[in-house]
Amino acid sequence: MPLATAADVVAARRILVYGVSGAGKSTLAKQLGEALALPVHLVDDEIGWLPGWVERPVGEQRAIASVLAAEDAWVLDSAYGKWIDMVWERTEVVVALDYPRWLSLGRLLLRSVARASDRRPICNGNTESFRQLFSRDSLILWHFRSFPRKRARMRAWAAASAGPKVFLAHRPRDVEHLLDSAR
Repeated sequence: MPLATAADVVAARRILVYGVSGAGKSTLAKQLGEALALPVHLVDDEIGWLPGWVERPVGEQRAIASVLAAEDAWVLDSAYGKWIDMVWERTEVVVALDYPRWLSLGRLLLRSVARASDRRPICNGNTESFRQLFSRDSLILWHFRSFPRKRARMRAWAAASAGPKVFLAHRPRDVEHLLDSAR
């Protein structure tokens, strides 16, 4: 299947933004939603995390994902492996942020340090801390663990003959071009 073009993304009503931690999924989802007048669902807030960094039970995650996927239009800023099947069949276009590790890791480090410093609430009132930044549950560590798997998944989707089209962004300039087209 040919890769998606900016025109394919602009015409879509159900868009999945996918990438590694720090790639800019939430920011892009908000920008696309605004430009295309589509509802945006931030997965960490709505599906993944409860207050106190408690992961929502998988059954509840799947139930919420099912309801969101059934909507006529949406932009999701991620899809967890525990329920990706529920949104995949309804996704029209995937915007895959296949950036080099140095870029997404650099963004993640800057964001995490800023959030740990100012303790601004995210994800249902949760906050990041320096202790968390260096713990076994660190988002930085998660980035290293998940990067190869997520990159391989994005590239497999882009090469697949079935499934939604994939807009594969290798650099921020690709996303800027997409957003210019959407506006």
